Amino acid sequence: MARIFWDTNLFIYLFENNAEWSPRIVEFRHRMLARKDQLLTSWLTVGEVLTKPQELGNVILEKSYLSFFQSGSVELIPFEMEAAKRYGGIRSRERVRPPDAIQLACAAAAGTDLFVTNDNRLSGLLVSGVTFITGIGRIPY
Repeated sequence: MARIFWDTNLFIYLFENNAEWSPRIVEFRHRMLARKDQLLTSWLTVGEVLTKPQELGNVILEKSYLSFFQSGSVELIPFEMEAAKRYGGIRSRERVRPPDAIQLACAAAAGTDLFVTNDNRLSGLLVSGVTFITGIGRIPY
């Protein structure tokens, strides 16, 4: 069983039928469930995925996201003291945007085996507390 942290974009692909990435993410999620891997993300992800549905007035999509995040099928990592300390270290060493640093800091504070993103700028970074960071084009499944 692995602890796998998904960056925001993976949830968007899971829910919003992106022609290029959705099939890969759906398959990856099925394999995670079969292996009993733990899915993690931060509370920031919840806010980020709700933005577009709220802008568009898409209540059905918004409710789908909320239902998923409230179902207990994903561990939501808060941005608390440990994550804040890790955030400072990440931002002082790496040239990453603040939201990306928050995601990485939360993943590190939670002790993550694999951090998966579609942001190639993050792939391959070394962050203490995260064993491996990869792009979705390279996810092992």
